Amino acid sequence: MTKIDIFSGFLGAGKTTLIKKLIAEAYAGEKLVLIENEFGEINIDGGFLKESGIEISEMSAGCICCSLVGDFNKALREVVEQFHPDRILIEPSGVGKLSDVIVAVERTVDECPELTLNSYVTVADASKVKVYMKNFGEFYNNQIEAAGTIILSRTQKLSQEKLEAAAAMLREKNPDAAILTTPWDELDGKTILSAVEKVSLSEELLEKLRREHELEEAEHAHHHHHEHEHEHHHDHDEHEHEHEHHHDHDEHAHHHHDGECGDPNCSCHEHHHHHHADDVFSSWGKETPKLYSKAALDDILTKLDSGDYGHILRAKGIVNGEGGWLEFDYVPEEHEVRAGHPDYTGRLCVIGAELDEGKLAELFGL
Repeated sequence: MTKIDIFSGFLGAGKTTLIKKLIAEAYAGEKLVLIENEFGEINIDGGFLKESGIEISEMSAGCICCSLVGDFNKALREVVEQFHPDRILIEPSGVGKLSDVIVAVERTVDECPELTLNSYVTVADASKVKVYMKNFGEFYNNQIEAAGTIILSRTQKLSQEKLEAAAAMLREKNPDAAILTTPWDELDGKTILSAVEKVSLSEELLEKLRREHELEEAEHAHHHHHEHEHEHHHDHDEHEHEHEHHHDHDEHAHHHHDGECGDPNCSCHEHHHHHHADDVFSSWGKETPKLYSKAALDDILTKLDSGDYGHILRAKGIVNGEGGWLEFDYVPEEHEVRAGHPDYTGRLCVIGAELDEGKLAELFGL
């Protein structure tokens, strides 16, 4: 399977620098092909890429946004036939619409089962977001809106206030993309890649909760299996008895036998087949370049115990702190804040039942 990654962005945004960093630090050991449009920035530095063993497929047809349908698909197919790469990096012209490039790649992917569109990234100069939105509205906004991930360059040149303002403007145009706000020299290419390939904090946390819950369930089922062996040989392992509060397990433990418990208030039978962790827990997460002090985080996490924000089971985050990055973990009645490594932007996630998202946003100052 060949992954296709598209790197769009206006000229001068730093696409070449980013691609080089990823080649050096994130794609090691993969067979790569780079397809670039002749407006691309890379041809001035073809030497570097040839040394890395990357074949450059020059596309003669002018601007990529004009010649996508014919040449582009052909170039893509030829690259696959000739090199069978693990990954194809496409760097379209800085003036093209990202949505056009995505459509063209998808068309080729439909014809070639061995291809998959893996990611589409927009690299944006943090100091020019406002100016470019104003002056190049249609093209610039299309690159922002269509991006799966937005990678900001030159963020170290901006004040905290301007960085937060730039991220907010981008977020308004694209509510879902990961927005990388940390200076690249503080990040490993692999961290950038994990943002591009979308490992969200809430997915990680939910996965962890699910695993813990399954272990608990397995012990629970095992215990009851022996206790009532004669009573039920139905498939315990397939039942997920998910309850909002972990302590509910014991409450219902004595009547898990085929719906004959005779307790009119018992809701355990409905739980048998359709309650997965996702139905019971909801997660609220945000990404932000905001700076937090350790004291502020301690205060926020202590307040999560109050019950004012919902029934909170877990919270986790890595945020930019005043003297360096901070990681935090919360379980009811206890939390920890410690020094952490830089992430692509500050990320935080809260998991629980009946979360009050408005109040949580306010609590974290977002």
